[in-house]
Amino acid sequence: MNDTRLPELSPGDRSAVRALYRRALEGWNLRDGSAFAGPFAADGEVIGFDGTRHSGRSAMAAEPGRIFTDHATPEYVAKVRRVRALGPGVAQLDAVAGLVPDDAEDPDPALNAVQTVIAVNAGAGWRITLLQNTPARYDLRPDLAQALTAELRGLTGRGPGPE
Repeated sequence: MNDTRLPELSPGDRSAVRALYRRALEGWNLRDGSAFAGPFAADGEVIGFDGTRHSGRSAMAAEPGRIFTDHATPEYVAKVRRVRALGPGVAQLDAVAGLVPDDAEDPDPALNAVQTVIAVNAGAGWRITLLQNTPARYDLRPDLAQALTAELRGLTGRGPGPE
């Protein structure tokens, strides 16, 4: 019988992948495009909340930099749900995230998201190759949307939290 179980990540690798995610969100919260893009592979990608795709670390640094200059961007709060191996040197991080506008104390429920990160360690350390944002609208389950907002509200001011 074929064993389809995925390999385990070491605690150090799980920690490294979490740290990449935390650094990317901290870069966003600092409104620093280069800091946001820093944890990504040179050919990494971000798929934004609105579906916009940014490919390459330089584009990921430049586009948020323009956004930060032109707009007051909300601050991320996030909670990592899990980190798991997909194969040797490949990991997936699943998180939920919210954005807190400057003039608010709580995340804006309309901006809640489910985020997936794919990270790769090709021998030179872990790097993010993809960060995918999906709006967490829960159209047919308003109870889930409310519960997520309440959970994220508990993280306000703490940044990306523990699993």
